[in-house]
Amino acid sequence: MNRLDGKVCLVTGAASGIGKRIAEVYAQAGGRVVIADLKLDAAEAAASAIRDAGGEAMAVAMDVTDEAQVVEGVAAAVARYGRVDVLVSNAGIQIVNKLTDFSLADWKKMLAIHLDGAFLTTRECLRDMERRGEGGAIVYMGSVHSHTASKLKAPYVTAKHGLLGLARTVAKEAAAYGVRANVICPGFVRTPLVDKQIPEQAQELGISEEAVVRDVMLKDTVDGEFTTVDDVANVALTLAAFETNALTGQSIVVSHGWFMQ
Repeated sequence: MNRLDGKVCLVTGAASGIGKRIAEVYAQAGGRVVIADLKLDAAEAAASAIRDAGGEAMAVAMDVTDEAQVVEGVAAAVARYGRVDVLVSNAGIQIVNKLTDFSLADWKKMLAIHLDGAFLTTRECLRDMERRGEGGAIVYMGSVHSHTASKLKAPYVTAKHGLLGLARTVAKEAAAYGVRANVICPGFVRTPLVDKQIPEQAQELGISEEAVVRDVMLKDTVDGEFTTVDDVANVALTLAAFETNALTGQSIVVSHGWFMQ
């Protein structure tokens, strides 16, 4: 259980944060990891660190909103390793603003990265999985905001809700060739993405940064703790290695009790 020996695992947004930790955990479990990221230098560094630790990894440049780059990146992984067994659609950003102040450009950017990127990477990896007919796993990085909402995050909440629909559709369509699909829904994880939100929310809400952490981000957790990258990566490993359809189409909330379903 929870081994990925020889499995080829493509992780988007994997040069930093949650994606990087998932890639490391997958490599430690025997997976051959493809680090896909907008920043090729950072992706190369992450892949090199995995190789230095005894794992197997390669890096590809991938803007997940660019169809050509997604097609080329997945093709490069298949050319190197012959297949893709696991996709983790993790790439994402955050823009915090009142709905009435959001520009259409920022709205489209958010949905493009979170939803268009998930669609494009899913399509290309599923084409390989369908051709081979040997099964696979697709893991989407949702959020507690896949199930609930917060102020100042309209496009983010919309996109994360959308991933539930995509995963459930993939679970039904791809079951014929043995592919499972799930959504991981973390609470606040203390990454640079979240660190950036703290002063932004403090300004928008008119409260201190300490109050943002205490009264907004961690208020409803059972222990006042941030979700960690290891929390998320370990669940991602379980879903990638879980080889029956028992969990397919489900979302797993990883939030220290912030949201319970």
